[in-house]
Amino acid sequence: MRSIRPSSTTRRSGRTRRGTSPVLTAVALASVLALTATACGSSDDTAGGDAAATAAAGDGKITIPDDIKDQLKEHGIDVDKWRNGEWKNWDKDDWLREANDYINPIIEGLWDPDRMREAEEPEQEVDESDISGDQGVTDPTPEPVQAQDVPPSYHANAPTAGKVFFDSPEGTMVCSATVVQDPANPGKSNMVWTAGHCVHAGKKGGWYRNIAFVPSYNDAGKPTAELEGAAKEEVAPYGVWWGDWAQTSDQWIEQGGSTGGDGASYDFAVIHVTPEKGGDGKSLEETVGSALPVDFNAPAVPDMESVTATGYPAGTPYDGQKLFSCEDRPGRLSLNTSEPTMYRIGCSMTAGSSGGGWVSAGSDGKPALVSNTSIGPVTSGWLAGPRLGDEARGVYDAVSDKFAGQ
Repeated sequence: MRSIRPSSTTRRSGRTRRGTSPVLTAVALASVLALTATACGSSDDTAGGDAAATAAAGDGKITIPDDIKDQLKEHGIDVDKWRNGEWKNWDKDDWLREANDYINPIIEGLWDPDRMREAEEPEQEVDESDISGDQGVTDPTPEPVQAQDVPPSYHANAPTAGKVFFDSPEGTMVCSATVVQDPANPGKSNMVWTAGHCVHAGKKGGWYRNIAFVPSYNDAGKPTAELEGAAKEEVAPYGVWWGDWAQTSDQWIEQGGSTGGDGASYDFAVIHVTPEKGGDGKSLEETVGSALPVDFNAPAVPDMESVTATGYPAGTPYDGQKLFSCEDRPGRLSLNTSEPTMYRIGCSMTAGSSGGGWVSAGSDGKPALVSNTSIGPVTSGWLAGPRLGDEARGVYDAVSDKFAGQ
């Protein structure tokens, strides 16, 4: 869910985005719709480019491929300065935002257990003036469904699920994501599905930085207290995978907003990842042992019996450290008559679950990813996600084609 703006007085410098949506025609919505789940900022002094941002084999420097160096130079970015913390410069004139501007050089060791654990949802703030009238076909608000713990180990019960971490001008953020199949590399996918707002700020911003995926985060389901001081292998048993490419919809880049439902129907993204330390030559799919197909022709809402949404909710009463899921029969949510109607389910998951996969029986009757968490109300109770169509297929195919044969 796109995020709710926290208090600006929190210790961590970041403020997650808040948002609202229209009042529904079938049932008046008493609370404001939040573009929830992105999560939280950490203090600048822990997010810097000093000891945490060093690291490459032996010489304390980041290993950046020549083609990435060339891209950085084209945009006036000095590699050494980037390594030493220049990535924290969010000057809008220098913030890369166009589809082909994505740059995300690996900073080995940046995502340590403490930094990952502290990417959580802080206090929320609501702006009721953002409520406006609904303009499309919307089913009655679903009854709340209490999210259920996914039993550990997560790898055994939800092997495709994980967390996406990234840095934004507001601080250190977190979303959820799903390992998906790669048509160009069957059985050897390095592709991850998440929400567009987990990789790009939309119409008023650009690409987020230091984007990384951690499959089966906290695989043993340990409580927060036991994660303090935990070894990296405990919180990231299958490693940290950096996004060497990301793609979202043109509609999200052009329309996506921090308030309201702007761009929500196109709020999806695909990240292509590579292991932080080179790995053992295995792909992400081979490493976790699974990847979900994506169904771009999923049944219409009246024909869909149920869908299961999975994620790491971080807003109260959750703390972002454990994996949860909700199962419900979806209804329809329309924010704008000119845009595709979204799926909506009852679910108590909160901010942090953004980008998490929605799985249902696809057009062939087998489990497939049919959506991802995008928006929900401030008070929780339900989630909504985009219905994946031609635009989503285009994003997916473009990432697959870009790495075909690699």
